[in-house]
This record gives sequence, C-alpha cells and structure tokens, in this order.
Amino acid sequence: MKGKLRWVALICLMVPMFASYFFDDAFSTLSQIFQHPECLELGWNSADYGFYAGGYSFLCVCGGLVICGILLDIFGVRIVGSVFVGLMALGAVTVVCALRSGLEPRVSLIIAYVGCMLFGLGSEIAGVAVTRSIAKWFKGGKVAFAMGAQVAVARLGTALAFILAPVLVAQKVPGEIYSLAETARPATFGLGLILIGVLLWGIFVAMDARFDKVNGIASGRGAVREEDKFKFSDIGKLLTNSKFLLIALLCVFFYCCIISFKKFGTSIVIPRFGMELESAKWVITMIPFFTVVFTPLFGALVDKVGKASLWMIFGSILVLVAHLVIAFAPQGVPVWGYIGIAILGVGYSLVPSAMWPSVPRIVPERNLGTAYSLIYWVQNMGMLLVPIFVGRIFQARTGVEAAVGAEWIFIGLGCAAVLISLLLRRVASEIK
Repeated sequence: MKGKLRWVALICLMVPMFASYFFDDAFSTLSQIFQHPECLELGWNSADYGFYAGGYSFLCVCGGLVICGILLDIFGVRIVGSVFVGLMALGAVTVVCALRSGLEPRVSLIIAYVGCMLFGLGSEIAGVAVTRSIAKWFKGGKVAFAMGAQVAVARLGTALAFILAPVLVAQKVPGEIYSLAETARPATFGLGLILIGVLLWGIFVAMDARFDKVNGIASGRGAVREEDKFKFSDIGKLLTNSKFLLIALLCVFFYCCIISFKKFGTSIVIPRFGMELESAKWVITMIPFFTVVFTPLFGALVDKVGKASLWMIFGSILVLVAHLVIAFAPQGVPVWGYIGIAILGVGYSLVPSAMWPSVPRIVPERNLGTAYSLIYWVQNMGMLLVPIFVGRIFQARTGVEAAVGAEWIFIGLGCAAVLISLLLRRVASEIK
C-alpha cells in the first residue's frame, strides 16, 4: 500500500475504466446522424439510438448490479471483478458484431441492445471493483485524490471518444450513405481499448494477490474475522441509512444531468448556438477536459480541508446553472455554448470529488462493494430512462424546439440534485 507500487496498481485500474468510458460515448458526438436514418446503411433513427443507449442500464436496474455487488463483497474483487471485466469485453464484441452484421435494422438494434446490456453490467461492476480497490490500496491517505485521478483518466476516454468519433466517421455531404463499417468504427476502436484494459486488469489481479500475501491479508472467507464478514442483514442497514440513501439519490439526479446530456450534446448545442459539427464536437469535449484538470485538484482539496457536503452543494448548483444557460441563453450565439459547457464541466468535477470518497466514511469497509453497487443501481435507473425520453423528444421535434425540450428534462434533474445535496448537508455530520 506504500510507495510506488500503489501508483502502478492505480494505473492498471485506470485503463479499463478509460476504455469503458470511450466505448460508452463512442457515438455521443455522432448523435445527429441518427436524425437522418435514410443516410445510414444501419437504418437506426434517433429513437433507436436512445433505446440502444438506455440498454447500458437495463441489467443493472433489473437487479444484476446489486446481486453482483454483494458477490463482490463475499468473494472479493479479484474473482468477481475479473468475471465482469470479461463481461464488459463480451458485450463490446456483441455490439460491434451487431453494427457490422448487415441485418435488418430492428434485428441489429436488438442484438446491439443485448450487447450494450452486457457491456453496461460488466462496466458498472468493474467500476465498483476499481473503486473498492482504490479504497483498499490508498486506505489512510490520498483516497480522494486517487479516486479523483481515476475518474479524471476515465473521462479522458470520453474526451477521446468525442474527438475521435467524428474523425473515424467522416461527415458526409447530403445524400451520401454511411456504410456499416464506417458507422461501426468508433465502437471497433473502443473494443480494442477494452482488450488492452483486460490485459492490465490481469496484471492488477496478480499485484493484488501479492499485496494480500505480503501484508498478511486472508483471501479465504473462512480466515476472515467474524466482524469483517459480509452479512445479508447489512443490506437492510444500508437501505435504512438516510445518509447513504441521500448520496444514492444525489448520484442519480446529478449524473443524469451530465451523462445523458452527453449522449445528445451535439444535437442540442448545434441548433441552440448555431454551431457547425466541428465546433460542437469541441464544445462538448470541454466537459471531460475540465474534469481531467479539476477532479484531481478538488479531490486533493477534499483530502486536505474536508467539507465534502459543501462541495456537493456547489457542484450541483453549477450543473443547474449550466443547463439554464444552455436552454435560455441568446439563440445562435456560440459563446454562450462555451460558457454553459464550461460551467457544466466544473460542476461535473466538484460533486464526484467529494461524493465517492464520502461513502467509506458512512459505510463499513466490508460493505463497500454492496454500497457502491446500490448507488450505481439507483443511478442506472435514471440512465436507463432519461436517454429514451430525450431520444423520443428528438424523434418528435426538430431543431431548437427539440433542444430546449430536452433541456427541460435536465433542468428538472438539476433542481432535484440541488435539493438532495442541501438535505445531505443537513443530516450527514461525517462529511460536513
């Protein structure tokens, strides 16, 4: 846990999440092409794309995330984490095969949806395993910084997807058709990154096993002290912990304001601020770039000065203000798009920097896998539904009307996030 070794372990944990974020956002700066399904050999429209994007959360919401989080606490990150890093890769392979299959659009959409479900469950449990592992390796020092650094690098995957996807799928002149191979290129590239992540996860597993051996940490359940064993009654304690429940609610409202927005970001800023695709791509890319800079910084500040609940309140307010700017700033003035997204990026850095390191302060270490999984489960309920509703708005409306209609959803979510963060400040003395 001391010295350079833990930073090597952190790098091995970062890469699978970097790859996961890239694959998840592979089409975020291409969402506008689905408004013209007649130009896609794939044949999907905006509603189909929204349906596909929501598939990420389906198995998570149906209970898979909670069950697998419990398994993580019972059997450990090395066994369960490895299974779900593998499942993440399997889901990505399925999506790529569906995109390149040439099957009828409804059929390819169903296969891709199944792949996205597998990828989503694998990615979320892998994320829980990574977060739990960081809490273990950095216990006693720089936990918030390490978690912030991991989040920052993961979001570089999003940034790379935003930048690279329009390059891999070059913009066509009106009437030209996007072939299956062209449409699938971002996902194919993401699959390659995931396979690299699987390799580095394997290296981490070997390091973690050696770490336990050197430090005398028992790996078998029978050798674990009675008070440290997972008990199913602990789930009830979590679900009746008001502080834990408020963090879970904040997570779903806050993240849906950003993650679901990114799925349709270019479709919103292009009509609202009169931007070309190239400019819109860079505007949306500001979100992860801001978090790369600010998340580790804010994490270090949380480690040093505390007051995590205040950081969460301020971050939630910034996200709400950002969506108000994007929805109601003067029409066709690009500078307001840059301002709104910059505010969104800072808010996106603040809340996670304080929220994720706060969980170990209110939850026993033996329950961290279950706790993080329950939080992700609630978050995924929003991530399942919000893209579907936003996709239907873009299917039913066009241009500025569709963009503003979508923004009303994000404004409502932002208001809820601010309210929840204020309640959390009131009840959670551990993170004030």
